[in-house]
Amino acid sequence: MPQLTGYKYGQNPVMQVYSSENNQKLLLQSGIPVASSPGPVKMNIKLFGLIPFRQVSVNVVDPVKVMVGGHSIGIFLHSEGVIVAGYTPIGDSRGFKYNPAEKAGILPGDVIVKINGREVRNDKLLQDEIDNLGNKKILINLEVKRGKRAMRISLSPLYCPETGRYRIGLFVRNSAAGMGTLTFYEPKTNKYGALGHMVTDADTSRKIDLTEGQITNAVVQGVYPGKAGKPGEKVGFYKGRPELLGEITKNTGVGIFGKLRKPPDKFFYKEPLPVAMSYEIKEGQAQILTVLKGDKIECFNIEIQKIILHNRAGGKGLVIRITDEKLISKAGGIVQGMSGSPIIQNGKFIGAVTHVFINDPKRGFGVPAEWMLREAGFFPLNGAFQKAA
Repeated sequence: MPQLTGYKYGQNPVMQVYSSENNQKLLLQSGIPVASSPGPVKMNIKLFGLIPFRQVSVNVVDPVKVMVGGHSIGIFLHSEGVIVAGYTPIGDSRGFKYNPAEKAGILPGDVIVKINGREVRNDKLLQDEIDNLGNKKILINLEVKRGKRAMRISLSPLYCPETGRYRIGLFVRNSAAGMGTLTFYEPKTNKYGALGHMVTDADTSRKIDLTEGQITNAVVQGVYPGKAGKPGEKVGFYKGRPELLGEITKNTGVGIFGKLRKPPDKFFYKEPLPVAMSYEIKEGQAQILTVLKGDKIECFNIEIQKIILHNRAGGKGLVIRITDEKLISKAGGIVQGMSGSPIIQNGKFIGAVTHVFINDPKRGFGVPAEWMLREAGFFPLNGAFQKAA
């Protein structure tokens, strides 16, 4: 029987839910609304079973099961254009310093996508084109993205005696790399989700609009424990392109997504686990899967302290606390590289670790699994109810 998800109707004993098509009461003993088959459903919510309260249009979808991850992965992203990371002044022969880019209004976090009509694919191409145009005494015209805003900026390069090249005074880069955790993998479609939060530029904290990206296997060599005011981190190495797992096609507020070319060899759970919808998550005991040494996935106890389902934009829908003494002794709590570690509760995949509280590394945020599965395309983005197994 299909199970409707996303609303805590059953939390109020005087509230009942009816299908507007046949007036059938949709309420199980557990307080979870159900429907008889997948598809769109209109529901009328009635107080005391008599007073119309609200009508809701929802989609009923079949239950989803996924292979739950926990594997450490290397993450590599290449941005659209090049990202401005900062300024570097240009000195002349008299010792004066200038910065044409800063004077022209270019800001850290801007993305340079074209120079004089030519696409900027990497930092070397930009540097060479600036030098080439400078030698020819041609004005430089840059096409720049600042968030969703596109603009054109013109400036003249300066000759740098120190490098023997024309420059405009910028530090730029077009790639990012790091370590995270694979959250889930769906074998029928090869789709995966990881990290649980957006990949941003290290210096500007702005989203990286990717043109391509990959994930690969990673091995954890050790963990620097976190403490109040100083987050810890996993330290490891990537196995390289021969062990490439898959492509990154989306960088979103609830994680990175794509398809695996080659799934991992081993999973902690040998069979797929059902995905819990947001209303099924309960405060209390749960577990996370992550790697602290080598490539061995281990299970550790945590507590779900708070459920904040309105904060979908930031992906911070859960407040969690590490309670496992082994994890606390080895890592101090949540550390960098643990992002994406799946959270399990009552035999269901309910979410992933995303952030650590800087002043309390035992606590942090998590993203509900439903939000990640929506972004991966398994549930409608405008809300859905799931068919009961």
